[in-house]
Amino acid sequence: MQTGKLGEEIAKEFLEKKGYGIIEQNHKTKYGEIDLLANYGKETVLIEVRTKIGEDFGTPEESLTKKKLRKLWFNAQTAKATRIDAVCIVLKPDKTVERLEHYENII
Repeated sequence: MQTGKLGEEIAKEFLEKKGYGIIEQNHKTKYGEIDLLANYGKETVLIEVRTKIGEDFGTPEESLTKKKLRKLWFNAQTAKATRIDAVCIVLKPDKTVERLEHYENII
């Protein structure tokens, strides 16, 4: 399984355990793709999943550039999301989780 898809599955399972109801995965819009769209309480949450194997070439958090955040904001408007979260995952070489961070309301 590709690193990005594996990260999405890990994030999906993690969020479901926290009480998020996943509405859709890999939703395409004219601005790009929404990794996960979920309900949490009364909010509709767009979730960006960033996954890397190791951190030798930067962290997943560092890949959330201003340009990427702008694209996420436009995607959120299209999907009528009320919040944007990020799940950043670092995998070990054997593709098990080394670190997982959930950041709420990143914009």
